[in-house]
Amino acid sequence: MASQPVEFETRTRSYDYAVAPFDAAHALQVSGLEYMQALVAGELGPRPTILDTMGMSLPFNLAHGQASIEAHPADFLMNPLGVVHGGFAATLLDTVLGIAVHTALPAGMAYTTAELKVNYTRAVMPDGERLRADGKLIHMGRRMATSEARLLGVESSKLYAHGSTTCFLFPLQANPG
Repeated sequence: MASQPVEFETRTRSYDYAVAPFDAAHALQVSGLEYMQALVAGELGPRPTILDTMGMSLPFNLAHGQASIEAHPADFLMNPLGVVHGGFAATLLDTVLGIAVHTALPAGMAYTTAELKVNYTRAVMPDGERLRADGKLIHMGRRMATSEARLLGVESSKLYAHGSTTCFLFPLQANPG
């Protein structure tokens, strides 16, 4: 039996974005929390491009060792099964996990993700509710830090995913390269 051709609705998604260089000189002088607060206040240039690409809010609830972000799932994030790709939830969690670590860094220190662990608890639908990721620092050592986060429905408070990260810590260089 031959299948009938399927007609598709074509949609367009485009956006403008500005790229700001990383301000290592500023980061060498202020704590991670102060740096994130300046970024959110727009004092370091435009928003990080990942926020616009994924439809994320600026970080909020910033404090030492904690942060939150929000994003709304959309149809441009669907996998072949018609649900939002798991990478969307992983990116939200990775972002807030890193920010939680960042807010606890002393001046002149940086981090990079060494490990990311994500547990999914329910499907994220493309027309679903807005999601909030809340991250919290668990441990800050001299060379490594860990944090954990939960991805919740803003309206329902349902748990969609949770995760943890281990980050390597290292001194910033004034002129990396």
